[in-house]
Amino acid sequence: MKITGVIAEYNPFHNGHRYHLEQTRAISGADYIIAVISGDFMQRGVPALIHKYARTEMALQNGADLVLELPAVYAAGSAEFFAMGAVSLLDRLGSVDSLCFGSECGSLKPLSRIASVLLKEPEEYRSALQKELKKGHSFPKARSIALQNFLPGRPDDIDLTSPNNILGIEYIKALFKRNSPIIPLTLQRQGSGYHESALNGSNDSMSFSSASAIRDSIGSCSGLSGIRRHVPPSVFQLLQASYGKSFPVNSGDFSLMLKYRLLLEKENGFAHYQDVTTSLSGKIKKHLYDYENFEQFCSLLKSREITHSRISRCLTHILLGITSEKTEKYTEKDYVFYARILGFRREAAPLFGILKANASLPLISKLADASPLLDETGLSMLEDDIRSAHIYDSVACHKFQASFINEYSRQLVIL
Repeated sequence: MKITGVIAEYNPFHNGHRYHLEQTRAISGADYIIAVISGDFMQRGVPALIHKYARTEMALQNGADLVLELPAVYAAGSAEFFAMGAVSLLDRLGSVDSLCFGSECGSLKPLSRIASVLLKEPEEYRSALQKELKKGHSFPKARSIALQNFLPGRPDDIDLTSPNNILGIEYIKALFKRNSPIIPLTLQRQGSGYHESALNGSNDSMSFSSASAIRDSIGSCSGLSGIRRHVPPSVFQLLQASYGKSFPVNSGDFSLMLKYRLLLEKENGFAHYQDVTTSLSGKIKKHLYDYENFEQFCSLLKSREITHSRISRCLTHILLGITSEKTEKYTEKDYVFYARILGFRREAAPLFGILKANASLPLISKLADASPLLDETGLSMLEDDIRSAHIYDSVACHKFQASFINEYSRQLVIL
């Protein structure tokens, strides 16, 4: 049996994601594809447009065989942390042969070369990085310039600020760091760029538009009317059925809850939360009474040195109660401690026997059965996931006047 992993957010699932799953199966020869997806909060520090169970169903309808949840502490983390958590989960399953990811570059060799430099961090590279940071560049920009200077002859078409290239490099770096037998594979991203805010104007029956453009279109007055060609038919049907009932959810919906959290902890400061520096904590306290909403506050705190996305992640860590102390404990004890199943295809039933025989962590299908399987650290991580889901669902249910569903009552998505 060949098993391939993919790592995604599917926020929401679109034609490019279906293409990725189809090509992943073709180039890897996979009998089964395991998708590790973010739960209810994304790597950019924003809530998911639609809840994780709907996105699980989208993935299973369009090529995935098993969907696992990436723990919240990694899902809302930096690219490095996001990748390390997801790769560690796949690696600890003990049965995954390859990891296939999309990239703007589309070539494994240069990405691997860069990953090797970032893992070893030679003195010359570190000096170049510090020099660029002192110029006031953000970390992603400074790193890109430092790598360009350190790696002469690097192909000019490899954009080291492109999100998928960055994540691809971090996936490879995580595999190197773990000395994992998982083989990395990459596909060139199709269609619109990651940050493209307008839907692809192609007249093709199946258009490749970015998730950003699709989210923007849904958030506009036109609702779902403009996205039909940009998502698979099964996804469009699911979105139609859920529109105005459980989605769309956006960061603005969490504005009041976040303000409460900030006011509650103002006196103690925020530097004990993941990624929040002492400087940023002071800036949050200084401007707290200028707070209007989530996005406005991110823009207010943004500077040349710290990006909007990082500010958003930091505020999300405060909202979810993700502290540096917890994350340090998790990383010290090998990152992940369980594989939580969100859904699977019935045809993939033989996969469970393989995973149970080879995984070095437990597979969790029912939260009620988790406690005897996990130690204190694993239970702490799972509690973070459950709390994050309850925060998300509380806000979504209030917005759409729907009944709250306890995470312990949720059923697996089985197709």
